[in-house]
Amino acid sequence: MGPRICRSLQEAERGIPRALSIGNFDGVHAGHRRILRRVAELAREQGWRPSAMTFEPHPAVVVAPERAPRLLTTLEQRARLIAEQGIEEVLIVPFHPEFSRLTPRQFVHEVLVETLSVRAVQVGANFRFGYQHGGDIHTLAQLGEEFGFLTGVVPDVVLRGIRVSSSRIRSLLEVGEVSRAGRLLERAYWIEGDIVPGRRVGSAKTVPTLNLEPPAGVVLPADGVYITRTFDWESDRRWPSVTNIGYRPTFGGRALTIETHLLSPLEGGDPGRIRVEFLLRLREERKFPDAAALRAQILRDVARARRYFRLRERLLYSKSTPV
Repeated sequence: MGPRICRSLQEAERGIPRALSIGNFDGVHAGHRRILRRVAELAREQGWRPSAMTFEPHPAVVVAPERAPRLLTTLEQRARLIAEQGIEEVLIVPFHPEFSRLTPRQFVHEVLVETLSVRAVQVGANFRFGYQHGGDIHTLAQLGEEFGFLTGVVPDVVLRGIRVSSSRIRSLLEVGEVSRAGRLLERAYWIEGDIVPGRRVGSAKTVPTLNLEPPAGVVLPADGVYITRTFDWESDRRWPSVTNIGYRPTFGGRALTIETHLLSPLEGGDPGRIRVEFLLRLREERKFPDAAALRAQILRDVARARRYFRLRERLLYSKSTPV
């Protein structure tokens, strides 16, 4: 059974005691996960409902549209990833100008206390809320004492000297550092989309090709060639793969394409929708003198990807085999 999804505060059940976290949760990265797991743990201990509040659209779209970022996840993806951390209720609050003008006190009293009956709120160290970001963690703690709920602050997560944040992950993806971005996410970065017609070169040979429709509004890794894993959205089929993001300069392409070469047979018919997980960048996209030179490079890319997956399997096997 999936989480309860409330697309407005009016849909939230009244009188239900909740442990709650609040945030954009874009990407649901390592820092978000730590906060959400703490909410789930606290709620389980006390018999409260583990809940998370997020916003649609991203608040920057309303208060500072010129600074609104491209997102790491769609709303639906974000809700699924939040629920995987033990959250039973995802509250999606429509963020509009009227809501943005709530003072910190109004937000706490009207939303957290009167509407959601919160018993505990867990947030990150940089949490800000209310009109013009007028409230911080100290404001929240003071209001929590006044209105009778616990306030917990989960420290930032630092991995290999990097503070985990959605903006940092975006920066890494924009230069193709998908493996480092994956460490901060605690999962591979992935995009989902429908299959669209393409050249289908090799579709009847040993390396089938799938063309993914570029998803709107989300961050794409930098143009280039990547080692990937491809998943059929509607089944458990999966394939090791090599994916090119770019414009096919060798053939004078102008439209952005996401072209995935499967490294194992495509059996059971073409999928209608796929997820592509980005594991490692092999190289930048570049123009080759002719199709033969491009094909030779693709074969080298495929060979490197196969070595990568063989090494990965050996490492996984060695970790799972008792000494």
